[in-house]
Amino acid sequence: MLACALLAGASMIAAAAALPTDDAERACWLSHTRERTRVDFNSPSAVAFSNLRNGDVVTSPLLVEFAVRGMGVAPAGKPLKGTGHHHLLIDTPLPSSISDPIPFSATYRHFGKGQTSTLLELAPGRHTLRLLFADHEHRPYFLFSPEVAILVRGPRSSVPRPQVDPHDQAGTCAAWYADAIARPRPPDEPLYVANLRAGETLNSPFNLRFGVDGLGVCARGLEVEKTGTFRLEVLARTDRHRVQAYDLVNGSTQANVFVPVGAYTLRLHFVDPASGRDLLAPQEMPIEVVGQDRI
Repeated sequence: MLACALLAGASMIAAAAALPTDDAERACWLSHTRERTRVDFNSPSAVAFSNLRNGDVVTSPLLVEFAVRGMGVAPAGKPLKGTGHHHLLIDTPLPSSISDPIPFSATYRHFGKGQTSTLLELAPGRHTLRLLFADHEHRPYFLFSPEVAILVRGPRSSVPRPQVDPHDQAGTCAAWYADAIARPRPPDEPLYVANLRAGETLNSPFNLRFGVDGLGVCARGLEVEKTGTFRLEVLARTDRHRVQAYDLVNGSTQANVFVPVGAYTLRLHFVDPASGRDLLAPQEMPIEVVGQDRI
């Protein structure tokens, strides 16, 4: 399965997205690291946007990244206990019935191929967004994100990009950051850690959220073309020995990592769940754990 997608193999390694090179932008990005990677122990299952927050001001098209915890992802039409797929509700309330399939419309967007994100075109003005997780027949689980309200300033091609003013870091960081996390990714980075960039410093434990463009996620046990599952290796930076490994064969798209203080390399794979072969070039990301949070 997916022989045409085995385009990289394990011998090639892709580099992760880098931190901003501008000092003020880098400081702004790093000021949100804890927010992006904090582990939530309160809810065993949850759906959320990985990159959007209530009140964000963005331009169109914007990147919308999906996150689900406590369940796995599988395409529509493929029944498997503990799995489902994402739906994006745009300027519309939750469905009135939880027993009926979610309708197909411009305001109820279905991601039945197991997608982990989308690029969204929106007209200028205020919009509301919410994620809803549903089963193989599009029947909702009682699993949905808080609604977020965003303001679209206009098309990305004509609206000036916000800048961080080092003399007014507090006043200008928020606008730059909202634009940065909603900016479409380069087309040559199909496999990625959604909430982290190379070289960030973290406290352990930390949460990692994974995504893939052009392919879908599908838990092991189902045969679906153009799908795979994530595998994460945590390598010691000094000698490259594997400290931990997470094989997310149930279709999970995130993992909580517990490691001691030290320097590590994260190696993310997207693999065929049956054979374990890489479907894309694995991505490597250096990080440093500088502290331990009390649990």
